[in-house]
Amino acid sequence: MPGFGNFDRRTALRGGAAAAASVALTSALAGTSSAQPVASGSSSIVTGYRELQTGINRPSAERTAALANLGRVAKAYHDSMTIGDGPLWKDLPLGPGSDFTTSMYARLRAIVVNWGTPGGALAGDPAVLARIKGALELLYTSDQYSEKTAEIGNWYTYEIGIPLYLLHILATVADELTQDELAKYLKPVLKFSGDPNRRTNNPSVVETGANRADKSTISIVSGAMLGDAERIKRGVGAFTDVEGGGAASVIAKLHRAAGDGFHTDGSFLQHDSVPYPGHYGIILLTAVASAIHVTKGTEFELPADVRDAAYALVADTFAPFVYAGALMESVRGRFLSRQGESAHDIGHQLTGAVVLLARSASGKRKEELGGLAAKWITEDTFAPYLKIPDPERFAPGPDLVGIPGIEFAQELLATKVRATPTVATHRVFGQQDRMVHITEGWSASLGVASTRIARYESINSMNLHGWYVGDGSLYLFLPKAKGHFTDAYWPTVDPQLLPGTTTKSGPTPKLESVPLTGKDHCGGVRWDARHGAHALDFVSQDGTLTAKKSWFFTPSGVVCLGAGITDSSGERIRTTIENRNLGENGTGVLLADGHLVGGSESLRRKRWLHLERVGGYVLLDDAEVTALREDRTGTWRDIDKGANTKGTTVPYTRRYQKLVIEHGEKPSNATYAYAVLPTASVVQTIASAWSWRVRSNTATVQAVRLWDATLLANFFAAGSVDEVSVSGPASVALGRTGSGWQLAVSDPTQRQEVVRVTVRRKTFEVPVKDTFGATQTVRI
Repeated sequence: MPGFGNFDRRTALRGGAAAAASVALTSALAGTSSAQPVASGSSSIVTGYRELQTGINRPSAERTAALANLGRVAKAYHDSMTIGDGPLWKDLPLGPGSDFTTSMYARLRAIVVNWGTPGGALAGDPAVLARIKGALELLYTSDQYSEKTAEIGNWYTYEIGIPLYLLHILATVADELTQDELAKYLKPVLKFSGDPNRRTNNPSVVETGANRADKSTISIVSGAMLGDAERIKRGVGAFTDVEGGGAASVIAKLHRAAGDGFHTDGSFLQHDSVPYPGHYGIILLTAVASAIHVTKGTEFELPADVRDAAYALVADTFAPFVYAGALMESVRGRFLSRQGESAHDIGHQLTGAVVLLARSASGKRKEELGGLAAKWITEDTFAPYLKIPDPERFAPGPDLVGIPGIEFAQELLATKVRATPTVATHRVFGQQDRMVHITEGWSASLGVASTRIARYESINSMNLHGWYVGDGSLYLFLPKAKGHFTDAYWPTVDPQLLPGTTTKSGPTPKLESVPLTGKDHCGGVRWDARHGAHALDFVSQDGTLTAKKSWFFTPSGVVCLGAGITDSSGERIRTTIENRNLGENGTGVLLADGHLVGGSESLRRKRWLHLERVGGYVLLDDAEVTALREDRTGTWRDIDKGANTKGTTVPYTRRYQKLVIEHGEKPSNATYAYAVLPTASVVQTIASAWSWRVRSNTATVQAVRLWDATLLANFFAAGSVDEVSVSGPASVALGRTGSGWQLAVSDPTQRQEVVRVTVRRKTFEVPVKDTFGATQTVRI
């Protein structure tokens, strides 16, 4: 499967590091048989690329503190590096196809960039420079990366991963190398990334999405370093796939249900079936932002329409999935298992890219981009953007873009840009089977799957506990728990009991790369900015457990209904209401109908629960609920053993509060009904009984009626509830608006041409063909 990169993706302002390649160098290269005429904009491109790595030397206390922390790591790498016949570092052995080559270049890059950054611990030291040159020569002559190297293992390592790091390194020390040395070290880049449009090890593969964007950047920067105008132009053209007629443009909107790249409803997919605004989409956006920055004012400047399309992507695709500066788990794919790329880390990368875009934008676009960046920087109090306290944990190297990221952000904030306010939003992204519900106090998203979108992604020895993240996980983001998912959640949480999922107690299924389900029905309807319904026709990975699941979103909380829960495995079946990370030695009073709940307790016929600093839970039927508070210990290495991404073996212990509905063994048509009320007080929890009424909870239709008589319903087949009947599977909302009655309809199966809805004996035919689950509205 294409595009499986495995090097450190936290680098927020990708790009090279370095002193501009000299005109004398490019002139010398022009005399060789393979050289092109010297490009007049080359020096400007490389200078701009250097800024993205070493910054603009804008002084501040935050820059000083970050540089000290980054320097500590770079110095440790330098002091442990041995220049000789053996490996540079004892724990990274040399050899053809080594799994550790990327890490070698990443560590060397850490040293080089610190050497080239004003004020760095190693800045300008001639002895350090001599060792850098020795390391470069060793890696080249040992064929770790040279034109003689063969692609062994992951293609990405040779065609994207190492070239990016190598360009950073070479640019930084370009003025200290001879023309022949620089040309020599660039030979493997030309070999493995010669054509930004295609896969080198398989030219029949056309590059798409983030991989194409990365290769475009590599082509532009390496071309600039060589003074090769044609290579620069090819890199710029590759962003919009000029050679392919635009078919693989990285900014084009796809009007189909799958495929790498951006889609018409704002979705972004990579690896065909994985929602990835929270990683690969940001890599792509960052590459485009970098290209805009380095080519600005040159003859190679990206066209205005390309720049404007990139600016528009931020609010459409990315911003909805950011909470307090962090990316939501539902769109982070396998990278949620990576210690060096927490939700806040990748959020910082997005912020850095948006700050960079704002630098090149003007007018309303500049205000919009700057406002979003300011919002995320201001709200991220758990992991402040302007601080880098612990760079050691990033794999395989520290966040070296912290310096330009800090400098550019402070430059933006100094303009007194107004932070974008939080606005209530309910949005369905049918082309990636995702949704987001935003309120002024809390937000939510779902991890679900279908025949179109994978349950999870587990490749390159990553996401090793990801079995159930796409089985109906309800992710809640709360103002008093901004670090909930970043704080060692994934290595310590019980992966069989994720909130919102219905699972078996037995052995976990075999991990697959990108498993789909056998069910089409996955999607929902938007009623307005504060209300919506979502549905999932669920089947377990082994096919023995099935259920119909619905979530009804309101300003005060989420009503969760399940029906038709049937299993033949004989294992104990459970639906998880909550599995909250309380932190290390965490506390928080749990009440059930006003009574204090201890460590482990079976709760029968309770009506409401309340967890301090989290919110309330209302039980809408006579479920048997198990409440369990427990400490769980795990390591990041347990869930990520990738060669260049693996986590540490340091044990983390976190305390969890579980609330689990017990369905017993071999249930047949079992049900559940409960509401989750984020941030609610005890009084608000009790009073919420007036907010809605459950009108149906069967395997055919699940529905609630809101306090204002609005009906939200999910139909899994033709059926009726109250005054509404439908001809087939559909999500429906019916209610009054300012101009009268309105009907909202969507097709979660994305298979039908028309959905017929009868309301009070009047039938409406709602066209849904090629809408990809988008909501269609009808005035009635």
